[in-house]
Amino acid sequence: MSDCHISLHNVDIEFPIYGVNARSLKNLVLRASTGGVISFPNDSKVIVSALSQISLEIKSGERVGLIGHNGAGKTTLLRVLAGVYEPVRGAMKRIGRTSSLFDLSYGFDPNSTGLENILIRGMYLGLDRATLLKLRDGIAEFSELGGYIHIPVNTYSAGMLMRLAFAISTSVSPDILLMDEWLAVGDANFQKKAEERLLELIGGSGILVIATHSLGIMERVCNRLIWLDSGKVIADGPFGEVKEKFLAANGSASVQQVM
Repeated sequence: MSDCHISLHNVDIEFPIYGVNARSLKNLVLRASTGGVISFPNDSKVIVSALSQISLEIKSGERVGLIGHNGAGKTTLLRVLAGVYEPVRGAMKRIGRTSSLFDLSYGFDPNSTGLENILIRGMYLGLDRATLLKLRDGIAEFSELGGYIHIPVNTYSAGMLMRLAFAISTSVSPDILLMDEWLAVGDANFQKKAEERLLELIGGSGILVIATHSLGIMERVCNRLIWLDSGKVIADGPFGEVKEKFLAANGSASVQQVM
């Protein structure tokens, strides 16, 4: 396990929305799904504060679950950790090769074959060509695509593409693994194989950060829990302690209802 590390210091994430007239502001607020704080600097601009003053240290060996209501900032935080969003204030430092299992469809060339896309998407994920050539046959076999691996992916069904994307994305254990929801791909047999591979991937990674609606899944793989609400950290600590605080604050509501 590598000596990987993530640190955030007073990180703020804001999304400005321009060209909004005063008449539509109320409707915008009602439709807003970020869960953050909304401000109105003027009649044509709205600022959505998605994360506010986030300070965290995540060290090698930690398996971190993110919990909170829909719109609490979990997905935004994951994208900050992945480097997708730059803080408007504060700083984020990350040491270690990072793999993000967010949208598995990114990085594919629809006109290239499945075999060619193993190299294309693999390099998009940061793997070098020599490594991908060594892994290619194993990835193709894991995907269970058979002869379809030699034809363009624009002929694939959604399930076939997901199987190939999953096989590529999980072919090498990263230092830091970021997941937005537990992945379920393919039929029952493939899902069982995929879950075994995910658990191996998690075991081989230095850091895991996952947001999922299933508290049961997080209990299986996480040793630390961060509770977010309205873009702020409410509680952060050992899994059991934060879980109790969260469930106590939300009464008898199911996890599915409150996340």
